[in-house]
Amino acid sequence: MPVSYKRYSFQGLRFSFHPVSTHNNVCEYDTQLKQPSHPSIISKLDPEYVTFHEKYIQNMTPRDQLPWDPIPMRMSIPLGKKPLDVGKIEEFELKGGGHRKMMRAYTPIGEPLKTSWPVLIYFHGGGWTLGGLDNEQSIITNFCMGARCVVLSVDYRLAPENKFPAAVDDAVEALQWVLMEGNNLLNADTSKIAVSGLSAGGNIAAALALKSAEESFTPLLPCPTSTTTLIYMYFLTEKDWLKWEASPLLAPRDLLVKAPKTWIGAGELDILCNEAEAYAERLRECGVDAECVVYKGGTHVNFMIDGTMMKSGEKGIADAVEVLAKAFGTAD
Repeated sequence: MPVSYKRYSFQGLRFSFHPVSTHNNVCEYDTQLKQPSHPSIISKLDPEYVTFHEKYIQNMTPRDQLPWDPIPMRMSIPLGKKPLDVGKIEEFELKGGGHRKMMRAYTPIGEPLKTSWPVLIYFHGGGWTLGGLDNEQSIITNFCMGARCVVLSVDYRLAPENKFPAAVDDAVEALQWVLMEGNNLLNADTSKIAVSGLSAGGNIAAALALKSAEESFTPLLPCPTSTTTLIYMYFLTEKDWLKWEASPLLAPRDLLVKAPKTWIGAGELDILCNEAEAYAERLRECGVDAECVVYKGGTHVNFMIDGTMMKSGEKGIADAVEVLAKAFGTAD
């Protein structure tokens, strides 16, 4: 059998220790601890997350120890609350480049507050390599119904089959599609557009908000509101890591000053929390209205395990919905 390593799970960062044997299952699960939480961090974690981790995660073989197999690894894993009912769900094709990737539009029940719906363009998480349109349904439907807007979820191209900047290119095309087709096909108010995403999707949303501010962007964009919740296989070379489309924190100041109002939610113990805070601070230094809310004891999966599993995840989603509704003018 192949040899891999026992590791401590440190909210996305894993420390290698002694070897153990594993099989080539995508979700190998037995009584042997494969991702135990490090003792020094347990008391700092949200107790509900500790329970979740001990029940579902610590006995599961980490995906980075398994051979790459995109079909089972990209299967949607149901987490969080049951999705809310919405008025209708439609799918549309991203036709640029002949990649035949899809977008899924969620329209609220009832009628828009005015004559047409605000639009949220949403990007799922998954490290640019995993995920799809069936992910994060609870988050998407809460945005749709809570903020009374159409949510357009984008099935952007994934690595390693599609290298950087394929996902950003798809995001740009999705925004252009909304601007050109949204009013006709979605009854969308294209003067009220926001972008959002989870994990890698938040990165894509942040990059898109900046791309839309470039002078070369067409068609001309009304000033949008950006709401972002914040692998090796995605990037061709290490130099790509330093391009601002991959790391928006590195964007030039003359572009950052044009960024829209931004809200970011992050788990306190997510290893990316400091970067989220740093990006919000950089935006504020450039005169942009930006807020980063940090959820105590939260981790990288904070917003995916909302509701009965983790109340802070539910609060994070509710906070994001409230911010979006206020930005769109649809708040109660």
